[in-house]
Amino acid sequence: MSNFPFLSVLTVAPLVGALVVAFLPRHRPELAKQVAFVWSLLVLVLSVVMWVSFNAGGDRFQFRESYTWIPNWGVSFTFAADGIALVMLMLIAVLVPLVILASWHDAESSKRSIPVYFALLLILESTMIGVFAAADVFLFYVFFEVMLVPMYFLIGSYGGHQRQYAAVKFFLYSLVGGLFMLAAVIGLWVVGGKTFDWQALSQVDISTGTERWLFLGFFLAFAIKAPFFPFHTWLPDAGGAAPAGAAALLVGVLDKVGTFGILRYCLPLFPEASKWFAPWALALGVIGIIYAALLAVGQNDLKRLVSYTSIAHFGFIGVGIFAFTTQAGTGAVLYMLNHGLATGLLFLVVGMLISRRGSSLISDFGGAGKLVPVLAGLLFFAGLASLALPGTAPFISEFLVLIGTFTVNKPVAVIATVGIILAAAYVLWMVQRTTQGTLNPALTEVDGMRRDLNLREKVVVAPLVALIVLLGFYPKPVTDVINPAVQATMDDIGRSDPAPSVGGTVQEAHR
Repeated sequence: MSNFPFLSVLTVAPLVGALVVAFLPRHRPELAKQVAFVWSLLVLVLSVVMWVSFNAGGDRFQFRESYTWIPNWGVSFTFAADGIALVMLMLIAVLVPLVILASWHDAESSKRSIPVYFALLLILESTMIGVFAAADVFLFYVFFEVMLVPMYFLIGSYGGHQRQYAAVKFFLYSLVGGLFMLAAVIGLWVVGGKTFDWQALSQVDISTGTERWLFLGFFLAFAIKAPFFPFHTWLPDAGGAAPAGAAALLVGVLDKVGTFGILRYCLPLFPEASKWFAPWALALGVIGIIYAALLAVGQNDLKRLVSYTSIAHFGFIGVGIFAFTTQAGTGAVLYMLNHGLATGLLFLVVGMLISRRGSSLISDFGGAGKLVPVLAGLLFFAGLASLALPGTAPFISEFLVLIGTFTVNKPVAVIATVGIILAAAYVLWMVQRTTQGTLNPALTEVDGMRRDLNLREKVVVAPLVALIVLLGFYPKPVTDVINPAVQATMDDIGRSDPAPSVGGTVQEAHR
């Protein structure tokens, strides 16, 4: 199976499915939902086969494909996946069918086409796969920009309050970042011998001044996409306005393009500039951790609160990347996966609560656990996973980031640890105000609050809960895939160090 064109098929398959779903009759919305769900399951099955076919001890980049596109510019459809990309592709494959299932009734209140909504989700899946699979810089840029379009319409057409403002703000921020990257892509093509191939560009010797400017162009685009402080202001608006399923993909996957881009492009292509800018990047990371956590504590809107928690988590990922140790780097990549699972679950559970109450304001809840105990328990579990409680997957990644950073930069690690205390504050405050305490009498008058989880919703949350617990106790299958790619990235910037022994680290952490 190693010769099968996994990456091109995975990229094209959801797009074909989107065309099928979009042209289904509008008066048969259930058929559109069913086709979209089955199609996303086929993508998941193919992704699992690709995961099994990946050789963790083999070449750094596998499943390589290359097809000529614009020969005069040296542009080609080149796909390849290392361990970092493979993990993100699996995250997409797992989340999309669950989001489709969770969004079964999300589009109905918008009075817009239901088949188009699910077609947009499949188009989004196609572009997300493409951006992580691309091994041509220009192709990566194309997917980076096109990815904005389906999310723009998901927010602007199917979102909630202030959806058009949030959609435009999301699009403009990302577009500005894309313009910085476009300038850097063109500059890289000029100094790199008029090629966009990643492997060829990684061997190019670039002068110090030019390298720093090119790094800055890429980094600004990725910092906005992630988002890092102070480029974060679009995320609470977009996350708060987007439908819960789309928000889960926005925060769970789309934002990871920023941190993935830093690992794939900034560090290997501009190693000296990466080291020169590292202190600034670490400073932005720790400021983001504390600042976003403090803002999360003060939120009264559930989806905006979850969005701010994600900004704080991205601060941890940024610290792990720019600590330049394999242990912290592995923790950062693992954090990208675990954050997608935990925050994806949290957004979906919050969406279930909001759909029942008809409001996203925390002050409109209170004691909801007495009416929907299973849903309240899930909110508590998702919150504990988000704050990286030992025994959940995010704990492993956060611990690796902190211990890997502490070995080289103690002040940054200590300041970042304060974010853990603040995370406990905003998560426990959210849970206490929504599901615990005295029952809000207004909830008893809402029909939706009398319904606990149905079978469809249980099917949505069960795989995420299982993965969060499994990876919390046994992350080795994932770290074995991640470690070689992270080690190779550290070698690219001349900061080679031994890969982490995750099993021993976990045992020490739990003790």
